[in-house]
Amino acid sequence: MSLNRERALEQCQPAMELPFTLVEYKQRLRRIHERMDKDGIDLLWLMAPESLFYVSGYTCEWYQAQSPKQWPATSGIAVHRDHDKFIMFDTPSEKIMCRFVTCADDLRTFPMGVRRDGISFIVDELKSEGWLSGTIGMELHSYRPNPVISARFRNAFEDAGLTVTDGSDILRDIRWIKSPQETAYIEHAARITDIGLDAARNTIRPGVTELEVYGEMICAMARAGGENPAITLPVLSGAKANTGHALASRKIIMAGEQVNVDVSGVYNRYHCNAARSFYVGEPPKDVMEYHEKSAGVFDVIASALRPNLPVAELATKARQYYDDVGIWSDAGWVGGYELGIGFPPDWVGNFVYEMSDTDSDRVFEPNTVVNFESQFFSPRLSGITYYIDTLLFKEDTAEQPVKAPLKLVVVDA
Repeated sequence: MSLNRERALEQCQPAMELPFTLVEYKQRLRRIHERMDKDGIDLLWLMAPESLFYVSGYTCEWYQAQSPKQWPATSGIAVHRDHDKFIMFDTPSEKIMCRFVTCADDLRTFPMGVRRDGISFIVDELKSEGWLSGTIGMELHSYRPNPVISARFRNAFEDAGLTVTDGSDILRDIRWIKSPQETAYIEHAARITDIGLDAARNTIRPGVTELEVYGEMICAMARAGGENPAITLPVLSGAKANTGHALASRKIIMAGEQVNVDVSGVYNRYHCNAARSFYVGEPPKDVMEYHEKSAGVFDVIASALRPNLPVAELATKARQYYDDVGIWSDAGWVGGYELGIGFPPDWVGNFVYEMSDTDSDRVFEPNTVVNFESQFFSPRLSGITYYIDTLLFKEDTAEQPVKAPLKLVVVDA
């Protein structure tokens, strides 16, 4: 008899760490039900980390994304459109955690003998609940679970008489419009982003490694209450500054090099993204002027920024600006994407726009958040102009909440 284990699993209750009120979670569930009705989906099976968090507050360090075959990812949440609750399924190992990081009233853990693979248990429980009829939506565009486990779930649901369809867009679309509390968390994340950029500026010097800069940024943001970003923050110096997605390494930063840093402050899993370029010592005049042209687009954006700004207007004005200053032919990537909830390995949201979207009928509605990236290959192979800023659209105003200057920052050599 495992007395200690049973006592812990049944009685341990750490202090709650929910980021939202129960009222807000109920409002989210109602919006999900409305979308399920619209899409003709009776049952929704959720396994993406972002979805689990949005519905219940669930956060953890390990989602079995690349686990051994013996440890498949099978935990998840079931939502039925005719019931005002959801059912959370997880392994016994996470039973205590679920008590303090989720609002789940109905938590069902896999039997200890099959604790790693809950598919049969999930199907049996949903059948006993009377939820296995009609159409089930699965998040087929999510990396979690992997294709083999996804196929097993699909076969199990179909064998139970359900029609399987793709329900990936339900939560992705709903998350586009943020609540006031979500917006407040992104504003808080913006302050953490500025702290990270300040740490980079104060650390970048000749003889310092990229990893040291990375570590100082993470340390400073953690001290300010920031969480781990969903993408590992790049610090790229010298020739590496001509890339955008490489990792910080033990490479030593040298005088006369450009250093690019991409940061997302994170608060309650909500991200605020900004990137800046630094130069160690006095940059060549043509490099400085080129950076000024790339960063100058944000003056154009600031003059147009407002709630319900048409995507086509932003794309048209930005593209015209780049043509006018003569740098468009050197474009790396220019555009933006939705920001909000993010878990490793990605903070890139569902909605993406580019400078070719001059005929788009989308608008940046109130309570939406995106970034804008202005990346161009600058002279002398010095690096990409690394200017990214968050655009936050509220009910009556729109703003760029990150305060770090949009310019090539010169640090002492």
